[in-house]
Amino acid sequence: MRARGSTIANRAGGRIAALSLRRGLVALTAILSTLALFTSPGPVRAQSAGAGESTGAEGALFLLLPVGARAVALGRVVTAVEGPEAAFWNPAGLAGVDASQVVLFSGSHVAGTATALSGVLARSGAGTLGASYFLLDAGELDQRDENGNYTGTITIRNHLGVVSAATSITDAVNAGVSLKLVQFRLSCRGICPDAGTAATTWAVDAGIQARPIERLRVGAMVAHVGPDLQVKNAEQADPLPARMRVAVAYDVLAAVVEEESISGWVGIELEDRIRDPGSPSVYIGSEFRAGATDAIALRAGYVLSELDQEDGTRVGIGLRYQRFELSIAKSLAVSNLTGETEPVHVTFSIGL
Repeated sequence: MRARGSTIANRAGGRIAALSLRRGLVALTAILSTLALFTSPGPVRAQSAGAGESTGAEGALFLLLPVGARAVALGRVVTAVEGPEAAFWNPAGLAGVDASQVVLFSGSHVAGTATALSGVLARSGAGTLGASYFLLDAGELDQRDENGNYTGTITIRNHLGVVSAATSITDAVNAGVSLKLVQFRLSCRGICPDAGTAATTWAVDAGIQARPIERLRVGAMVAHVGPDLQVKNAEQADPLPARMRVAVAYDVLAAVVEEESISGWVGIELEDRIRDPGSPSVYIGSEFRAGATDAIALRAGYVLSELDQEDGTRVGIGLRYQRFELSIAKSLAVSNLTGETEPVHVTFSIGL
């Protein structure tokens, strides 16, 4: 009788914990979404003055870089997508992760080389927790004096730490929140005019996902909402690149194929600034997947961004075998800055 009572107590405790997590996430998501969507636009800082035009200066722009091969291949149509990469996108997507896992990310951008690591702890009925770290290595720059003599080397690094929580509010609705620590660091070896600079701030992502009908997925979120990044002083602080995103995806293949292990999703996503809306980016993505436990996925996407150098096609492939999953993606867009396409992005996960 004592063992049985202990089991019942444990189950009750688990249910209470899961209910508390759901209620907390729902409340926090609602509060953050309302604040972000209804806050009046902040002041716009001029980066250039030409013909009366100005653009809003934003700090920590590395937050806008895509993380994860699947996200790259889908053209960033990930706000309605479930999976471990959601830790860097819509945290609500973590609620769809059915097994704990460790995920490694690697990719190169015009801005530098990116490396990331995520740990996802999934508990059926209680929710999902995630802890992630992202590093963007922007490289090194040699410093020289007026005579051309080497004096030192400047190193630029961007760091991002993420703690995420997600749960299922109902059978058809997921919610999630991520708290992020953002840091820009410039360090110097040798004799440099500036011994080094570090700027740190925090941000929050909050989102929801829903399945109104069996073949349809929708998602909405706010991203990078937090205090300005202050490098030198308050007057020179820049706001974070806060964004709002909405997405919809539909399984078009399910309408003609009855096999449950085969799917063909097509999605579209819109992203716009929260502080200065009016120039949304459009993302289009598709994924064909065959298999259940062992599966193969073919992906393609297209980006129409506010940044011209990002426009273009992305392609990728995903392979899953038992506890292991590998995704590879390639951007076919040619950068206006380098005249080349970016190297491949790779994501590798191991189920625990």
